[in-house]
Amino acid sequence: MWRATVLTLFPEMFPGPLGISLAGRALASGIWQLEARDIRASATDRHRSVDDTPAGGGPGMVLRADVLASAIDAAGCDAGAFSSEVGTGSRGETATTQESRRPRLLMSPRGRPLTQKRVRELVEGPGPLIVCGRFEGVDQRVIDARGLEEVSIGDYVLSGGELAAMVLIDACVRLLPGVMGKLDSGTEESFSDGLLEYPQYTRPQSFEGHGIPEVLTSGDHARVEAWRRAQAEALTKARRPDLWAARQAPGAPKNTTDG
Repeated sequence: MWRATVLTLFPEMFPGPLGISLAGRALASGIWQLEARDIRASATDRHRSVDDTPAGGGPGMVLRADVLASAIDAAGCDAGAFSSEVGTGSRGETATTQESRRPRLLMSPRGRPLTQKRVRELVEGPGPLIVCGRFEGVDQRVIDARGLEEVSIGDYVLSGGELAAMVLIDACVRLLPGVMGKLDSGTEESFSDGLLEYPQYTRPQSFEGHGIPEVLTSGDHARVEAWRRAQAEALTKARRPDLWAARQAPGAPKNTTDG
């Protein structure tokens, strides 16, 4: 079963939005599992300290390497007991094997941008362990020592990694088998083939003097597909020239309506 383990200073934030709508129904029905673990549980002093001042000076505080490493290790050690309650994975793997394959992610504004391609890769695995940073950041030594992959959801800074973790988890969960009602829903949307999604329309036929494009009500599926492709390409060129440039690069896949 696909499982997300979140290491956070605020485990009470979860499941939050992940407990409603598609993700919430899938969670309740056992399609995926969520485990929120308190980093402070790995602190060793009576104050449950998890941070300290930055080496070299500067503002804010930094999450300590020893405390966070202990929290990551404890999550791995506990995986066997946690997984035994739900059996082996879809590939028939043991809990130990699954744990060794789990990506370890750190939500960070300096990380590589999260893409739909990376989301699909995460969906194919057993589910990630996600570290939610706080304060000024995380001691680099634990990032290196525990092989944390830094992931960003955008060029902006949040108060912590919890909301970013929810974004990543939601993006993954919706692609799990049995979560979305229509199988093609996950393949005909923005970024699925390097393009933004085409415009959508539904009833009423006329809204404030604006009708639905004739081609969408023509019943000609080839024309509809061609129109949607053209609209997706035009939107991508106008709004995301970076995506369009990537599609034009040598060797990039070119999906067309005629084959």
